[in-house]
Amino acid sequence: MKKISVASGCYNEEDNLREFYDRIVATFRQLPGYTYEIILADNCSTDRSREILREIAARDPQFKVILNANNFGHIRSPFNALLQTSGDAVVVLCSDLQEPPEMILDFVKQWEAGYQVVCGVKPKSRENPLMFQVRRLYYWLLASCSETSQIQNFTGFGLYDRKVINAIRQFNEPYPYFRGLVSEIGFKRAEVPFIQAARQHGKTKNNFFTLYDMAMIGFVNHTKLPLRLAAFAGFFLAILSLFVAIGYLIYKLLYWQTFNLGLAPIVIGLFFFASVQLLFIGVIGEYVGAIWTQVKNKPLVIEDERINF
Repeated sequence: MKKISVASGCYNEEDNLREFYDRIVATFRQLPGYTYEIILADNCSTDRSREILREIAARDPQFKVILNANNFGHIRSPFNALLQTSGDAVVVLCSDLQEPPEMILDFVKQWEAGYQVVCGVKPKSRENPLMFQVRRLYYWLLASCSETSQIQNFTGFGLYDRKVINAIRQFNEPYPYFRGLVSEIGFKRAEVPFIQAARQHGKTKNNFFTLYDMAMIGFVNHTKLPLRLAAFAGFFLAILSLFVAIGYLIYKLLYWQTFNLGLAPIVIGLFFFASVQLLFIGVIGEYVGAIWTQVKNKPLVIEDERINF
C-alpha cells in the first residue's frame, strides 16, 4: 500500500487541532488503498495546543508530533516537519483549516494520473478582500520579476511526490521560500483550484512584519531585479540631474538679474536623493541579510520532544 504523509505546523491553534485531525482521518477513510501519517510541528504554543496534540497522539500512532524548544517562525517549523516525512507522497497544508483537508482526495487523484506536483491554487478567497488583492498583486509582481516561472495564487498547499521532496532536500535552505522552491525545481505539475475558507477559530498569527519578511524572501531568492534597479535608478537620476543643472544654467544666463534659485528646490532635491539612497541601501541590506542567514547555516529548529516517531 502506498503511504501519504501530511505535514503541517501550528502555533496556538487549540480550537482547530481536533477538527483538523478528524477531517484528515475522515478523508483517508475514503482512500482505502493508502496508509497515512500526520506530522505536526508545534512552534512552542502557549495555549492548550500541546496538551491536545499529546491526547491525539496517544490514541493514533500515525499521528506524529514535533515539539519545538522555541518559536522558530511559521516558515522554518513546517518545513522541518516536511523533511521528516516518509510517505510516497507528501501533502502540505495549514492547521488553521483555511486550506480544506478534503482536497487531499483531488490531489491524490492527480498524483495517480502521473503529476509529481499537485498545487492548490486559490483564484478566490473568503479572507479580507483588500488583503486578497494585495496578495494577488504580490504574486503577479514576483512572477513578473522572477528568473523562474512562479505559480500564481499558490501558498505551498499541495501534494508532492517523494522525488520532489528528495530534490528539496538538496537545496539545504536554512530559511526556505517553499512555494518558490516548488516552482524552481520543476517536475510535471497540475493545479487544482479551491476557494480559501475564512478562519473560523482563533486569530491569524501573521502581521505586517511576518508578511513583509516572507515577501522579501521571495524577491531575494528568485530575482536580482531590485539590485539592478538600483544601478538603473542611479544612472537615470544622474542624467536627470545633469539636464536640470544645464537648464538652470541656461535660465540664469538669460535672466541674470531676475532669476533667483531659492532654497526650496535645493531642499526638495536633497531629500529626494537621500530617500532614493536609503531605499536602495535597504534593498542591498535585504540581500546581505539573506547571505548572512545562509552563511550562519543554523538548524531549521531545535526540537524539545518527538512523539510517535
